[in-house]
Amino acid sequence: MNTRQLRHFLALLDTGSLAAAAESVHLSQPALSRSIRALEDMLGVPLFDRNDRRLRPTTYAIAYAPRARSMLSDEKEGLRTLGLMQSGDLGTFSVGMGSSLATPILRPMLAELLRTSPGLRLRSLIDTSERLLDALHAERIDFFVGDTRVAKLHDGLAIESIFPCTFGWYARRDHPLANNENVSAAQIREYPLIAPGYFEPSLGQRLAQLYELPAPVQDQFALISDDIGTVLEIVASTDAVVPLTDLAAISALKSQLIVELAVRPALELDLTLGIVRHGNRTMAPATMMAFEIIRQRFAMAASEIATIKGLAADR
Repeated sequence: MNTRQLRHFLALLDTGSLAAAAESVHLSQPALSRSIRALEDMLGVPLFDRNDRRLRPTTYAIAYAPRARSMLSDEKEGLRTLGLMQSGDLGTFSVGMGSSLATPILRPMLAELLRTSPGLRLRSLIDTSERLLDALHAERIDFFVGDTRVAKLHDGLAIESIFPCTFGWYARRDHPLANNENVSAAQIREYPLIAPGYFEPSLGQRLAQLYELPAPVQDQFALISDDIGTVLEIVASTDAVVPLTDLAAISALKSQLIVELAVRPALELDLTLGIVRHGNRTMAPATMMAFEIIRQRFAMAASEIATIKGLAADR
């Protein structure tokens, strides 16, 4: 048995068609059929039933598939480890982050890596933490930075929690509620509400508890958007208000496009950001550099948030 035969077997299992499988592995149909027969002979069991010109996987095939995938993964990881030893800082890695992290974390990280390691080939993906988790499992990215809760129930992942988020309600600087010292939930509900892309059930439940939002909570928002730039632009130019991480609001606060509203009760939600990756993977030197830059940028953001909050409290 060789890994080529395993790839042929999995291609046929996944596509369900000899023609489609042959095309995907760049073989003729007779050659693929011979490869499958050889694997069956070696294993001593039938992997596919051949009836009415159709191939159907047997129970042996279903049971064997996870082992076959694991063996291919091990081969890929072995080759990857050798490549890392040879290339040093050369190579490619892909990272995913949420839209709210693009300005404070992702862009500075990519710029620093390009300055220090010009031989790298970097790829980035902006999406929600749930979809980034899917991308990680599909190996479209090497790691992502996002909500660590989405990964805690998945075996084989390494999670480094870094940044406990703080939240606030934000609106344009000349919003009718901007100068109120005690904004109520009822006053908030008088204006269009926007939810950012990390809005998910547990956060929705907490918002409902704090601000008496009727169920379904999502229906109380005029806009739910994954693009934090769009959210901030709309908030800065309309009477809409948004519950937002202080991290996502930093750039708009510094440019004085938005202000934090003094909403009572205060917005306290459970959201910790961190690095999520495959736990059994060898980390390239460049990836370790990226992790350190991410940690530093989060520390800088925490300091900026504390400064902004302190200045606001002194006014």
